[in-house]
Amino acid sequence: MRIVIAGGHGQIALRLERLLAARGDEVVGLIRKAGQEADLREAGAEAALCDLESASVEEVAGHLEGADAAVFAAGAGPGSGADRKNTVDRDAAVLFADAAERAGVRRYVVVSSMGADPAHKGDEIFDAYLRAKGEADASVRGRAALDWTILRPGMLTDDAGTGLVRLEASTGRGPIPRDDVAAVLAELVDSSATAGLTLELISGSTPVSVAVKSVAGN
Repeated sequence: MRIVIAGGHGQIALRLERLLAARGDEVVGLIRKAGQEADLREAGAEAALCDLESASVEEVAGHLEGADAAVFAAGAGPGSGADRKNTVDRDAAVLFADAAERAGVRRYVVVSSMGADPAHKGDEIFDAYLRAKGEADASVRGRAALDWTILRPGMLTDDAGTGLVRLEASTGRGPIPRDDVAAVLAELVDSSATAGLTLELISGSTPVSVAVKSVAGN
């Protein structure tokens, strides 16, 4: 498969790129800053310079041409203000979905956040983040041209992955290593039977591949 990942230099994306490249997929990571290419090459991915805060739909669609799947894993990141939650976590996600439609890429996987909700209340930056992610998710859900799956991990950690997860429509809150999020994404990219599902993810007792097959059967 040829898989294009938005936010290609992110912590989850780099882990995902390693997994996909190791199994023989062709992986392209979109990066915002020149100088990040070496990290993607080390992960086995090709880097494409594309700032989703300023790029046009046509430009992004050009990077998606010929792809079998697209993964949105970009984020404004910690330390960013409410404005960038909107321009990256919301607007860039919508742009990437628009570009996937334009390029004819049906399989579309989103890394969202547990608690994402366009109606979320509050004035803190994290509240703005949850609204932005919720608005982006709502935009993706309305697209009949995409076979979308939205993944909402719990509290992300840098602990070593266990390969054991809980993946359901609603899991309740809990932690999840970034390693295991990447492993679930790698399975989801392959599993169009999960199209139309919004899934929460925390650590659990079920092997990743079994967990994905289980939700795909529902």
